[in-house]
Amino acid sequence: MLNRKGTFIFLANGFEEIEAVATIDVLRRGNVPVTIVSITKDLKVTGAHNINIVADTFFEDVAFDGSELLILPGGMPGAQNLQNHEALGKLLQAHFEQNKLVAAICAAPKVFGHLNILNGKNATCYPGFENELTGAVLSNNGTVKDGNVVTAKGPAFAIEFGLQLVEILQGKEVADKIAQGMLMR
Repeated sequence: MLNRKGTFIFLANGFEEIEAVATIDVLRRGNVPVTIVSITKDLKVTGAHNINIVADTFFEDVAFDGSELLILPGGMPGAQNLQNHEALGKLLQAHFEQNKLVAAICAAPKVFGHLNILNGKNATCYPGFENELTGAVLSNNGTVKDGNVVTAKGPAFAIEFGLQLVEILQGKEVADKIAQGMLMR
């Protein structure tokens, strides 16, 4: 069993490719080690638009002790597949309860809603999923941070989402430098 510290992004078949790849890319530009975790029975995970990504490891092969950030990309049916993974739900809930950082974009904040992670938290999601953000104070912003929860609206906000996570983990100066290098700011 791998015992990795750091940041983990979870892929299920049907994930939104832009959200996963852009987030991983921005975090790695910020020197944040990201482990790509498949919750499927294959390391090759197929996105919502038939783009395959090869994960680093399987969910079952990782001890998540010491993890600081857990990330869920959206996409359908990817977000639903993430929500249906019972062990991932337990991990997310325990991580949140330990006041560690959890992040989701697009349809994936619905997973947090079903786990009661969003109670009283400002949050956003892809339009049409608002009713699944149980307990959330809905925001129309592209990216929202409230305590140890970060949510974002969708693909157009993937880089902004990644930059927000870099800022939290590595500081504003690092995030600004990455944004400038990517011609974002």
